[in-house]
Amino acid sequence: MLLELKNIFKWVQSSSNPVFLLKDINLSVREGQFISIMGPSGSGKSTLLNVIGMLDGFNEGEYNFLNASVHDLKEKQRATLYKEYIGFVFQAYHLLDDLTVEENLEMPLLYKKVRGSERKARVADMLDRFRIVGKKDLFPSQLSGGQQQLVGVARALIGNPKLILADEPTGNLNSKQGEEIMDLFKQLNDEGVTIIQVTHSEKNAAYGQRVINLLDGRMI
Repeated sequence: MLLELKNIFKWVQSSSNPVFLLKDINLSVREGQFISIMGPSGSGKSTLLNVIGMLDGFNEGEYNFLNASVHDLKEKQRATLYKEYIGFVFQAYHLLDDLTVEENLEMPLLYKKVRGSERKARVADMLDRFRIVGKKDLFPSQLSGGQQQLVGVARALIGNPKLILADEPTGNLNSKQGEEIMDLFKQLNDEGVTIIQVTHSEKNAAYGQRVINLLDGRMI
């Protein structure tokens, strides 16, 4: 089993009553699965993705990832797990503004202490794969939204993660680019990479083998 969530609750305290973001989530994900999370706005989709990606904590429950008890780990240990095994494609890109495209792609490899020559080779490969070689010396602000999204996807993939978490991965792309990204995810999944995506699109959800529907923080 790649990961398992047991009875996960997450809430925020407002004036007197807790407001639940996630309620009693139970989820097991095997390696090599492709899962789509759907639901209306505010149903907890991104929150669930952030909990799985160890970017967000939770108030109650247990989370096991590759036999590590995430709920018992210190923040630094969680960060190490995340950097080693997880690639995140954010809806808002999260590129570093003061780094070029090339430097943004290189960043995850620096965290992993990948050697210089291999870093260069992997970055070149990604620039090529996403047809953004001509953009490598540009800064994020000089790119269109679609181009920034492509760089974000490339950065998520460059470390060869076991698990890709994607929050509306095609939200800022035209339909042709969107289809290319989904086909790439399908190809990676066929190669054994586990993918969990949040999507509003029935068409994108159909790429997965399993759809999880959320409503008001609960799986329905």
